[in-house]
Amino acid sequence: MEIVRNLIKGVVTGIATLVPGVSGGTMAIILGIYDRLIHSVSSIFEDFKKNFLFLFQVGLGGILGILLFSRLMENAMNTIPYVMQFLFIGIIIGGLPVLYKKSVSVGKGNIADYIFLIIGFAIVLLMSSEPQAIVNLATARGLLSFVFLVFAGVIIAIALVLPGISASFMLLVLGMYSITLNAINTLDIPFLIPLGIGLAAGTFGTAKAIEKLLQKYPRKTYMLIIGFVLGSLVEVFPGIPQGWQLPASVAVFILGFAVIFWLGKKGLTD
Repeated sequence: MEIVRNLIKGVVTGIATLVPGVSGGTMAIILGIYDRLIHSVSSIFEDFKKNFLFLFQVGLGGILGILLFSRLMENAMNTIPYVMQFLFIGIIIGGLPVLYKKSVSVGKGNIADYIFLIIGFAIVLLMSSEPQAIVNLATARGLLSFVFLVFAGVIIAIALVLPGISASFMLLVLGMYSITLNAINTLDIPFLIPLGIGLAAGTFGTAKAIEKLLQKYPRKTYMLIIGFVLGSLVEVFPGIPQGWQLPASVAVFILGFAVIFWLGKKGLTD
């Protein structure tokens, strides 16, 4: 039964990773597996069999979620962009109470903690450019492109591990979201292999540091994460939709908020 639950949680986390502005790490918190994921990665050799099996179950679910929903996500983003963006916004806002509850449950804070919220918000706003040069470099073939994709994978891994920073949003910032979705859907191996190497290296290289930050400065770290999430709302907001997309956008916003809020409150957080 636990294996099935871990697989399902992995699938949901994988789907969340595809959504710009929605953090896979935040979803892992909502689903109650984040702390164990970080510990399993950072201390994998302490109890290799137990940690590896857990990571394999969640990781397999995550891969299945990405493969099964990447084409659907790509088509939906191209066909009904406003509706999808408002769904994302509802999901993001729905997850904020979970993060805030985490921040206030780790001890008494002070006004300095909110400075980290502002810092997180400002950092995301500063990462809003999508230079075409990066797209050209990522899609080229050769050693330089390979090295760049490995480096990009490391950067994305930091966003993947740290809750509140969306890996897909980081892809948007790098100008690589659409081409990465397309690479997954077309199984572009020369593109995916170096990106995957960077992701693996970045994940195992940063997990221990993030675990220590959450242990030593939990409130400040969560406030920084909340700032990241609030900043991502600015980037995801597409403007006011027109015609039939207006009521549809309102409906999916409410749906996205309600589902994530419910999951975070009493759904799968145990």
